[in-house]
Amino acid sequence: MIVFAFDGVRLMDVAAPLEVFSTASGGSHTYTVEVCTPDGRDVTTSTGLRISADLPYARVDHVDTLVVPGPADLGTLETSPVLVEQVRLLAGKARRVAAVCTGAFALAAAGLLNGRRATTHWEYAADLARRHPDVTVTADAIYVQDGPILTSAGVTAGIDVCLALVEQDQGPEAARKVARDLVVFLQRPGGQSQFSVASRTSATGHPVLRPLLDAIAADPAADHSPRALARNAGVSPRHLSRLFREQADTTPAAYVETMRLEAARIMLERGVSVTAAARRSGLGSDETLRRVFARHLRTTPSAYAARFRTTGAAAAGV
Repeated sequence: MIVFAFDGVRLMDVAAPLEVFSTASGGSHTYTVEVCTPDGRDVTTSTGLRISADLPYARVDHVDTLVVPGPADLGTLETSPVLVEQVRLLAGKARRVAAVCTGAFALAAAGLLNGRRATTHWEYAADLARRHPDVTVTADAIYVQDGPILTSAGVTAGIDVCLALVEQDQGPEAARKVARDLVVFLQRPGGQSQFSVASRTSATGHPVLRPLLDAIAADPAADHSPRALARNAGVSPRHLSRLFREQADTTPAAYVETMRLEAARIMLERGVSVTAAARRSGLGSDETLRRVFARHLRTTPSAYAARFRTTGAAAAGV
């Protein structure tokens, strides 16, 4: 296994794969992980910390897995066509390739993502799509696998994509064991959003809207129909809809749904059953909760809850 490092690389993008695969080594499955650099010399990360090299890229023969970390400055790739070419050559010797964060830009520049789905850090997703129109960018995913190539979101998502590789090699229990050892709260499914639902809603201090938002958060299962919200605010439903658009960039119904989803998500993390989470969050039925999870998080409530059960968080009272 090779991790390709270069000057300006993000330290965490290199460290995360090294930690995951070294932790996963042992027993019947051992990973040999080496750090490869363009010329075999040490490199300086974006933090200023130096990383020692095990070998230059030219000495790499066949490799099972190539991990390409991302640069902190995308200009690194624009000014270093040789670096992109080295990525292309290394990928040609690998059975599978994984990019961490902006490492997706290196894969795309090398032509490895043409006609494929990919993701990257949310802040750079639109830029990736603009620069490489042949790539289908899934902007909100934790990681994406398309054939033998995996791409992942920002920084800590490198842990998620490497756990996915461990799971492919050794099975889910081995991956969960590594996650527990690294005190990773959750081995997240790749399609899960990079953000919690609440973090994608706009905060506002508007004197009419703010009390309504607080009331929804305090009791998501209450009657928060547009008509009820308008009545509680003392405005017309049309005026309320206008306020939601102006202040929160959404509709009353959509906002209530996201808050109910957030409430259900937290309940599932704490070990509450799917049925109880649906009822207590205000979403009502298992089927409604399933549809809302699929639409917002691209997973199922049961799969989401299972990820938390394996960490032992519920048993510990977390």
